[in-house]
Order: sequence, then C-alpha cells, then structure tokens
Amino acid sequence: MTYDITPCQFTSKIVNTLAAIAESIGQLEGVNLAQPDPQLRRKNRIRTIQASLAIEGNTLNRDQITALLDKKRVIGPQQDILEVQNAITAYHRLAEFTPRSMESLLKAHGIMMKGLVADPGLLRQGPIGVIRENNIFHEAPPWKKVASMMQALFHYLDESDDHLLIKSSRFHFQLEHIHPFSDGNGRMGRLWQTRLLMRYHPVFEFLPVEHLIREHQQEYYRALAKGDDSGDCTVFVAFVLTQIGKSLRQLIEETRGVTLSGENRIGIAQTAFGEKTFSRKDYQNLLKTISTATASRDLLQGVKMGLLKRAGDKRTTVYQFKPIKE
Repeated sequence: MTYDITPCQFTSKIVNTLAAIAESIGQLEGVNLAQPDPQLRRKNRIRTIQASLAIEGNTLNRDQITALLDKKRVIGPQQDILEVQNAITAYHRLAEFTPRSMESLLKAHGIMMKGLVADPGLLRQGPIGVIRENNIFHEAPPWKKVASMMQALFHYLDESDDHLLIKSSRFHFQLEHIHPFSDGNGRMGRLWQTRLLMRYHPVFEFLPVEHLIREHQQEYYRALAKGDDSGDCTVFVAFVLTQIGKSLRQLIEETRGVTLSGENRIGIAQTAFGEKTFSRKDYQNLLKTISTATASRDLLQGVKMGLLKRAGDKRTTVYQFKPIKE
C-alpha cells in the first residue's frame, strides 16, 4: 500500500522547535522530573480534559471536572457531564491504547463518545462538513473513502521515518482533515496525538498541551483551515510543535526548585533499575545532583524499608530492589 497524506515542509522553524523540545526534555530528565509528581499530574490531567472539551463547547470548569474525577455530584448540563466522564475514562486508559492500531483508535472513540452519538467507535457512514470562521463551510472527504484514507494514515505511522513529534502532529492534522467520525473528531485528534507522543517520552501523558491549544483556539482552527485550503500542513505542524514546546517550558517552571525526598529518589531508582543490581555510583549517575553521602543515606533507607537487598562489602557493595508483591 502507498500512503498519500497532506505534505509537510521541514522548515527551519520546525527544526529549531524540535531541538528546543529535546532540550527541554533533557532539562526535566536532568533533575529527574520527567514524570511530574502525583499532584501536578492530577492538575495537568484536569487542565487537559477541561481544555480539550472546552474547544468543543463544553461549559464545565476545572472545579466541576475535579469533582467528577472524585466521583462527586455535579450540577450542569447532562451532556457536558457525560462528555467529561467519558474523557476521564479515556485519558485514564490512555496507556492501554495501541498508538498504531486503527482498532484501538475506534475503541478509544467508543469510550470518548459513549452515549453522545449513535455510532460510537465506528467510522461515519455519511457526508459531514465543518463550519469555519465567517461561516465558511468545508466539506470533509466522501464517507466511502474514509476507511481507506485512515488505513493509509496508519500505514504512514508504520512506515515513515519522520521524527515521532512530526508524525504525531501530521496524524493530528490528517485525522481532522478526514473527519472519520460523525462527531468527536477534534477531541480524538488531540487524544491520539498525546498517545503517540507518549511513545517519544512518558512526560507527554500528563503534559497539558490541549490547555495551550485552547488559549490559541482561533489560531488552531486557522492552521487547520490553511492546511485544507493549501494542501500543505506545515503551518499546522509548526503551530502544534510550538504549543508542545511552550507546555514543556511551563512544566519546567512549575517544577523548578522542587526538592526530591529520599523516598522520591528511591522510587525513581526502582523504576529505572527494576530488579537489576546496581552500585552507589550507578545510583548517583541516575540522580546526577546528589552527593555521595546523600546516596549512601538513601540506599540505607531503602534497605531499612525492606525495598532493597544489599550484597558485597565497601567498594564491591551492590543493591537490588526486591520484587514487588502482587
């Protein structure tokens, strides 16, 4: 199969933005904050859901979404409440979806749009159009071509050697262009770009890029429209990558000055080393900014907590995390 998707020019702006994104991720990794703490992850997840649905007209605010996340009763339009409940489930299950699987995309749409449309989890079976600025109508591709166009798009994911940040942005644009669903295309495009970005780095699971897209909503729509009109998605890709870069810089600012506790550092090491043996030097190389004395105290604490096994003596000492009991 050959794939034929909207072309993108790799401009100097895009290349520079890719480099800046990589640098920001390196900064987060350098201080072991590539996975935000639970409170910040929760805050960002709420911002993501609120922003992505607000773009589609949902009226619930962050406090109401927080209450729904905590399974509390909320007063508001029932459709808006159901949209949020579905999005909470979809984002909670994000890691379960297979990013290069059409079947998985349909499953995610089924969750996101359950009770909201007559055909959740199914490709549209009729014509559909989009109203742009100044009430200009744009007709999406004929519905009989949707299945083959989506197959070609997933083929692009499998076969192209584009950088994953580029792939995710082009996928986002192309899904919006095809409009494969009767409704929910916008929120699915943003959800699936996040799922693809998670393959590049886990920080993207909790990065509220949608929040910045919401703040630049008209520019977002103009970039989509320009791509449709010109047959080139460069402007859209540059726009989305810029928002990703801004979101990473915001995360760096939010986590600047955060001091990790010994328990936090041990948790990071457990994720990194698994059940492999490692030395104090390995531990320091992972954590980068801690002293030898701090490393020794952390490892002793891990042994006392029953998380670590210690073997050897002095310079030959090695550590190993005990298997996690189910």
